[in-house]
Amino acid sequence: MDRRNVETVGVRRTGWAALDRDPQRDTVEYICPHCGAQGQKNARRERAQYHFTDGFLQDLQGEATHCRACNNSLRVAPVVLLHDQDETRRFEAVFSEELAGRRRRPEAA
Repeated sequence: MDRRNVETVGVRRTGWAALDRDPQRDTVEYICPHCGAQGQKNARRERAQYHFTDGFLQDLQGEATHCRACNNSLRVAPVVLLHDQDETRRFEAVFSEELAGRRRRPEAA
């Protein structure tokens, strides 16, 4: 049986990008590649462990979690740290194909 976890991109919002949430909550947001549900988990890594890669601060090691909607295991890697609205728009432009593919996947299954 193949026990490898499917990977998905995670987003950790800070500063100006996180104005719509409680400042005490530090979460990683992701979209489940199995069912397409949006999920979140508490961030575990310190911000100092993020490295500048491909134009964004990223944690390339990622984190393991499970989807609360379908209960499948997945790996959230990379986790991209976004600080303001400009970075958020740039992230959405760079990762738009991958994020759109994750949302469409359940319909194709």
